[in-house]
Amino acid sequence: MGSSSLSVAHHLPFRDPALPVGKRVDDLLGRLTLDERLALLHQYTPGVERLGVAAFRTGTEALHGVSWLGVATVFPQAVGLGATWDEDLVREVAEAVSVEVRAFHYHRPTANGIAVNSLQTWAPVVNLLRDPRWGRNEEGYSEDPTHTARLGTAYCRGLAGDHPDFLRAAPVLKHFLAYNNENDRCVTSSGLRPRVLQEYDLAAFRPIIASGAATGAMAAYNLVNGRPCHVSPLIEDELRRWARPTGHELFVVSDEEAPCNLVEQEHYFDDHPTSHAAALKAGIDSFTDHREDSATVIGRLREAVESGLIEEEDVNQAVRRQLQLRFRLGEFDPDLDPYAGIGPEVIDSPEHRALALRAATESVVLLKNDGLLPLRADRAPRIAVIGPHADTLYEDWYSGTLPYQVGIASALRATAGDVVTVEAADRIVLRSRTTGEPLGAAAYDVCEWGDGVLTLRDADTGRYLTRKDDDSLVTEDTLIKSWFVNQTFLVEPDPSGDRDTVLLRNVFSGRYAVVDPDDGRVTATADSPREAERWQRELLRDGMAEARRAAAAADVAVVVLGNHPLINGRETEDRTGIALPATQEALLREVAAVRPQTALVVMSSYPYALDWADKHLPAVVWTSHGGQETGRALAAVLLGEADPSGRLPQTWYRGDEELPPRLDYDVIKAGWTYQYHRDASLYPFGHGLSYTDFTYGDLRLSTPVVPQDGALDATVTLSNSGARPGSEVVQLYVRAVDARYEAPRLKLADFRKVRLEPGESREVSFRLAAGQLAHWDVTTDAFTVDPGAYEVLVARSAEHLVLAAPLTVTGTAPAPRVVAGRRTRAADFDDYTAVTLVDATRLAGDAVTPADPARPAALLFRSVDLSGVTRFEAETARESAGPGEARIEVRAGDRLLASLAPPVTGSRYTWTTVTAETAAPGDGPHDLYLTLHGDFRLASFTFGSAENGTV
Repeated sequence: MGSSSLSVAHHLPFRDPALPVGKRVDDLLGRLTLDERLALLHQYTPGVERLGVAAFRTGTEALHGVSWLGVATVFPQAVGLGATWDEDLVREVAEAVSVEVRAFHYHRPTANGIAVNSLQTWAPVVNLLRDPRWGRNEEGYSEDPTHTARLGTAYCRGLAGDHPDFLRAAPVLKHFLAYNNENDRCVTSSGLRPRVLQEYDLAAFRPIIASGAATGAMAAYNLVNGRPCHVSPLIEDELRRWARPTGHELFVVSDEEAPCNLVEQEHYFDDHPTSHAAALKAGIDSFTDHREDSATVIGRLREAVESGLIEEEDVNQAVRRQLQLRFRLGEFDPDLDPYAGIGPEVIDSPEHRALALRAATESVVLLKNDGLLPLRADRAPRIAVIGPHADTLYEDWYSGTLPYQVGIASALRATAGDVVTVEAADRIVLRSRTTGEPLGAAAYDVCEWGDGVLTLRDADTGRYLTRKDDDSLVTEDTLIKSWFVNQTFLVEPDPSGDRDTVLLRNVFSGRYAVVDPDDGRVTATADSPREAERWQRELLRDGMAEARRAAAAADVAVVVLGNHPLINGRETEDRTGIALPATQEALLREVAAVRPQTALVVMSSYPYALDWADKHLPAVVWTSHGGQETGRALAAVLLGEADPSGRLPQTWYRGDEELPPRLDYDVIKAGWTYQYHRDASLYPFGHGLSYTDFTYGDLRLSTPVVPQDGALDATVTLSNSGARPGSEVVQLYVRAVDARYEAPRLKLADFRKVRLEPGESREVSFRLAAGQLAHWDVTTDAFTVDPGAYEVLVARSAEHLVLAAPLTVTGTAPAPRVVAGRRTRAADFDDYTAVTLVDATRLAGDAVTPADPARPAALLFRSVDLSGVTRFEAETARESAGPGEARIEVRAGDRLLASLAPPVTGSRYTWTTVTAETAAPGDGPHDLYLTLHGDFRLASFTFGSAENGTV
């Protein structure tokens, strides 16, 4: 392109900062050809040289620091930031992360050498931590939507900055919607009835977007009610509706390879042009697919345009949203961009290191303390730090490269002096029965990470035994951090019964190690135990015995256990349970047997069942993988230099409690989270102890009676009645008394972290809107505050309530549900049995179907006005006759009103209506039951009456 052309381009209207952004975007959009606009729909968008527009790419991972781009400040995992319950701190962390994002954008090359590092940040994750077995538990803030939304808003504001016109970085919320399982995540469907959808899953996204803090969202891999999230009408109907009043459109991106999944894994569409067109029309603006190969994706979209599946305006709308964002990021106004001067020196700066230490310290949660903590040098001069995490820190998939590591033992040693460190790993040799040679000519330190999954680390080099792409086994990697983890193994007993030999199996490939008798080369290529090499296991060092000796010689033992963030619970892999790895549990018990003064420190991405530890140990502490300063933070808390101020962001269940099925997303019926969990937990949501004492008093409401659209103030006096300064998280909950619906046991309404000096008291006030008492009313399709009795509660945790005040809401009582002459959606039930929620069409709508066609399913609609009804009409779809009959039974209480047989329609998306006369139901409101037999779908029903002439 010639200099004259560039000169002209720089004087075009879209370059004029005096014009409104909307006009500039429209001007630039109008100058782009269709091919240029289509090219902007891929993650990697080329530059438009004739207009002087640079190449652009979406997405820099920035969940708790800049990821995948090299050394950067690493803050605590998101679940650890959630444990701080400190919005100001979370915002400061995000500010530091976004400053480093800017530095990487200007001063560091991209990992693949294409374009520049993006200022669009794929963070935060606001998926709720419903199930603690979720492999990506570490990425979310909390199991509670209010807590998650507050911290998510803070993180977004920190990333975006405060400038009225320019963004420091552009935060994108992940992952929309109801994404909380990894196993088969691309083909599983999260069943969300309307109340769960509105009160729980959407409730984490809604406040963040409505506040204007987020600039975009990423669609999730999973399906919701049978429909892939990438073609969900909720993108437009909910996300963009909330954003509209902010004056900025949301820029929605796909997850990696998810557009392809619509055809290749989910089989939701027959071909890619059709699926891509559907995703674009549903609201996906940028396709993260085929990595740097944009030609494949753009070719599919071009075919969709040419075949009339999408219009040019569909393309324009998506491109317009991208350009709006790029203008806000300062791309077209570099001289005005207030963040353009950020230099590389901010990466891992002293200020960011100090902030990392503060964040890690505030995230530490003291779960139990019978007086052992804080440790004092005069009381415990000798400390044994024992366990796989004794002096080791780990990177997770979304952390940056640690600039340095301060482990727990090293930090304690720097302060407390006499500290011994014992990893407690067995050291073994595996000797081949074929050749007599030891595997890898090395001895290995063995660590178990649960379910018998092991890592074997060369005792001399610190390198892990690794399976290579050619299936050879070598000791090579010092860091486990790759998408495919090839460093984990199972040591299995010899099926022939020989107690002296074992088999070695690679977890990733599932194959067994064999030895070439000619050259001694070891490969993982055997498909069965019969073909596998036999290894003689020789114990060189007994890790358990070493731990017992160290504990017996110490005054206090600190046992540091937990997970490896890339093993047995990570992206693509859920945990099988919540127990500690068996060898870790055994180690803990062995140490405690010889040294009762044992503190357990759990460093993990998720909760564990610590029943034995809670019963037998004097102190239990939890931290997430807290980044580079984890050790110093924990040492400060253990030694009393810092007060433990973290509080749990999710429930820690007991080990003997059977958790609901992992794919049961109905938190209400399944009993997930503190809101609906019916038994006492081991450590409840919001729990955390301090080294000082706090007392609460004088809970006052500004009014005991409030209208349905009113508000009030709740004030409580908090006092530090202890001898040292400390922080308390004041938690305000609400609950309905004698609700007509299944209300939460209690629900977090507000919270505040307060630091007090000894003897200091402070009044803490909360503004409580009556709307915070609302539930989603399926009869009106809206949030509703029922008149009646409520309680406002102040608590230390969800199971430690300290003060309560009654509150009455006035207003009109809800009337019975009207069904005569109205279409009632089948999914708008009040309760159900054995029902699955499915898609009514590929574009929109929900329906229900029996979870097992061989068993009856039931829907309950409470308090229904059936006055004068004479006919019943159901909207059904039935793909084929199949085995057994299809039938709908309609009952008012125990009385059968009608029975109908849905006909075969030939497709699950081909709907018809079936009608029947009804018996007289009797006077007054009734509980209406629909019992479904067989394999068919029900979308809606309508009652008709002679009075209104309907149906």
